[in-house]
Order: sequence, then C-alpha cells, then structure tokens
Amino acid sequence: MDLMELFFIFLGSAVVVYCGVKMLLFSRMLFPKMWFPLPKSFFTSMGEWAVVTGSSEGIGRAYALELATQGMNVVIMSRTKEKLDHVAEEIGNATGQRVKVIVVDFTEENIFSHIEEELRGLNVGVLVNNVAMLPSHIPQPFLESVEQEQIIEKQINCNVKTMMKMCKIILPRMENRGKGVIVNVSSGVAAFSCPLFTLYASTKVFVDRFSEGLHAEYKCKGIIVQAVAPFAVCTRMSFYTKSILTLSTEDFVTKSLQYLRAGDNTYGSISHIILAWFLQCIPLKILHADSIIKSTQDFVKHLRPVQEPSTST
Repeated sequence: MDLMELFFIFLGSAVVVYCGVKMLLFSRMLFPKMWFPLPKSFFTSMGEWAVVTGSSEGIGRAYALELATQGMNVVIMSRTKEKLDHVAEEIGNATGQRVKVIVVDFTEENIFSHIEEELRGLNVGVLVNNVAMLPSHIPQPFLESVEQEQIIEKQINCNVKTMMKMCKIILPRMENRGKGVIVNVSSGVAAFSCPLFTLYASTKVFVDRFSEGLHAEYKCKGIIVQAVAPFAVCTRMSFYTKSILTLSTEDFVTKSLQYLRAGDNTYGSISHIILAWFLQCIPLKILHADSIIKSTQDFVKHLRPVQEPSTST
C-alpha cells in the first residue's frame, strides 16, 4: 500500500467521522427534551421575576405568558398602555402571578434611567429582549426608505441599543447571584445577507454576535445567554401569515425554550432549523437575483392587509 492510498483512506475515514459527528449533533435537535432537559423549577430557580420587552402582543406576549405559567412574576414592557394592561390582566387571570407594566417607547432616546428605576429591587432571573421593528411595512431597497434618517435612528435604538442597555441594567444582578437567563430574539434572516431587509437583518446579525460573545464571557458565572432566530411566526409583523412553516407564537415560544441549553444560538424549532439549512444551501447568486428580489417584494405586497400592521412590537 503506497502513501497515496494511505492518504485517501485517512481522508475518507475523516470525512465519515466528520459526517457522523454532524449527524449526531443534528439528531440532538430532534429530541431537545432528552438532550437538553430543564428541571421543572428551572426558571423559578433563576429568580422571582422575568422581564420581557415588546410584550404587548406576539412573541413577547407569548414569552411573558409562558414564563408566568412556569411560576415567575413578569414585567411586561411596550409603548401602548391599553394593550399592556389587557395582557397583564390576561396573564394574571390565567396564572395567578404578579404582573408589572412599564410603558416605554424603545425607539426613543433617554428612556433607560426610568426603566432602571422601575426595576429597582426586583429579583430578575430571566430577561427576554424581544422588542424590534421593521423599517417599513413593505420590504424595499435601503435608499427608498421614507424619512431615512429617523428610520436608521429608530432601528438602532429599538433593535440594537435596547438589547445592550437592558443587559447592562440586569446582567450585574445576575452576575452577583451567579445565575440567570438572557434570551435575545434575533431572526432567521440574519443567517445570510437578505436584500430588501438589509437594515433589519443587519441589526439581527448584531443580536447574534452580541449574544454569542456575552454567553462566552458569562457562562462561567452560571448565566445562559442565547440568541433565538425564528423565521416565520404568526405575528402582526408577518401579517399573521399561516403556513406549514409558520408557527403560532405560543407554539414557537414553548419549543424554543426547550433548546435553552442547546448553545448560544438556536432557530427555536426543528422546522426552522431545517429551513435554515435548506436556505444556506442555496447559492447567494440565486437569492440575490433581481427576479427573486422582485418576487419577494410582490409577495409581501400581496399579503399586506388593508390595515397595515405596526412596525414594532
């Protein structure tokens, strides 16, 4: 047996081992309850309170309701008091847990001293940074945004700055106690460059990288930091579109929390994990083709209801 044959045998064996390991790791995603089990008292062991931004509806409301169901008191935060009061009553009646309402517009400046004061004295064990906004109802090229300067500022404030500031407020208390959970809601579109969603997708890339770095820094302190990057979920932001891949908010939140110990980044459900793998196999030249971009824009225009949804949650 010559050297070349040995080389190819070694190479083939290495490929088989690599593929086997990848398949094993993927199989864990199919059975999160078995591979990443959470004790029944997991969330309440983190602390008495959970804080959820953008929780007047959609994914944020679902996180607040699920964490209250798990036995936590919750702080819900958004800009519309009437909606927050309704959600607070709903959660209180359903779970018997305490609910604190903080009305705040995350697109504005100089709001965090008020939030910090409102949270003073609360034993916060879980933080869910969910609030986010789209630049416009219809996806469009970057330069076509109306009031572009204001849109850029609001996107950064809402999608990026809020996440960092909320971590800055709550993380020190978690570090002192040696435990805590931070969930930062990202988006599946952060997995690849996404024309027409360029600004929004870029803010979500920041969410992913910030979460990965923060988890690496504080996991030794007993703190879990995870970015959750869903694709389509049935919310106002997606025009309540329903399909085989579109999960309800409650279903998505329940599934995503099962992956809390699966690493610093997850798509939150097996259907979205498979969708991400499929999309990443498509060459960018195809995804960036003019015909695909135009079809995407036309598709979203077709979905838009007469009453356009709010751009933020």
